[in-house]
Amino acid sequence: MAADRLYLDHAATTPMLPQARAAMVAALDLWANPSSPHADGRAARAALEDARARIAAALGWKGHVIFTSGASEAIAIALTRARARRIVTSPVEHDAVLRVTPGADRLPVDADGIVLNAVRAEPAHANAILAIQHVNNETGVIQPLEGIDCASGILFADCAQSAGKLPLPDADMIAVSAHKFGGPPGVGALLIRDLTLIAPSGGQEQGYRAGTENLPAILAMAAALDAQSDWLLRAASLRARLDAGIEAAGGAIVARDAPRIPTIASYRMPGLSARAQLIQFDMQGISVSAGSACSSGSLKTSHVLGAMGWDEAAAGEVVRVSFGPQTSEGDVDRFLAVWTAMAHRARP
Repeated sequence: MAADRLYLDHAATTPMLPQARAAMVAALDLWANPSSPHADGRAARAALEDARARIAAALGWKGHVIFTSGASEAIAIALTRARARRIVTSPVEHDAVLRVTPGADRLPVDADGIVLNAVRAEPAHANAILAIQHVNNETGVIQPLEGIDCASGILFADCAQSAGKLPLPDADMIAVSAHKFGGPPGVGALLIRDLTLIAPSGGQEQGYRAGTENLPAILAMAAALDAQSDWLLRAASLRARLDAGIEAAGGAIVARDAPRIPTIASYRMPGLSARAQLIQFDMQGISVSAGSACSSGSLKTSHVLGAMGWDEAAAGEVVRVSFGPQTSEGDVDRFLAVWTAMAHRARP
């Protein structure tokens, strides 16, 4: 990437931390299969189990860790193999949840995308798995999972956007993805309190995920979590600066007054489509997105904004900005200058 480009799409993927990159390169020397019984295999297994323990400790997780290829696979394992009679979720979940739950009950949400309190405690949730995203990948809204009554069911939380940044919620199963917090792409984990909650499939990972573990990526994932620093306070200041500038220029903040993670925000520029905005930002050397990276290639209207009550025209004018540890005030000001100029030209 050119040195003068400004990358503000960290919710899609964030660059590998130097510590993670170094750990991955070093781990290439541990090329043996961790399932092999010989000395080389045992050395690889020891490194794998050390990484498993470090990841659990860094995340404050007391249960089991099943390594996967990322959050999408962790979601699929949890939702297709859970020992539950039905699935309950919401219409603002990531596409990875919606794809594997076509017949699920969808709980209604309010204008901020928060699952409605009146529905949360429904007795009908008994013997169900309730799948709710911790932090929305498009809006940054933090779902108050501590208020969900799931005593007679299984609570599954998609924490792809919050793991390594916020404390994990008190859930039975959690999906995490390394490339969202400075690890490599292609590796993640399903955190599970009790292995009996899902049906085994045979193979590696105690029989719950087949395939030789990607040891270099797993060691890099552990290193990324070990290296995490508390930069969210600075991110909150940057996001407040950006929010104020957007509003001053006539823009709208999605879920403005809802609890939001400081690293993700979405903004509407009235009069200019998201497609046109992305092209112009890119020409100015700025990388942002229109909603989730998994669906923005098609630039279809956001199902998240639709569930929150946005009409198609307004939702089609929204772009997402997301910060990383190196994002600075100068970066925010550069983005705002371009955004403001575009907004002025878009006014009728």
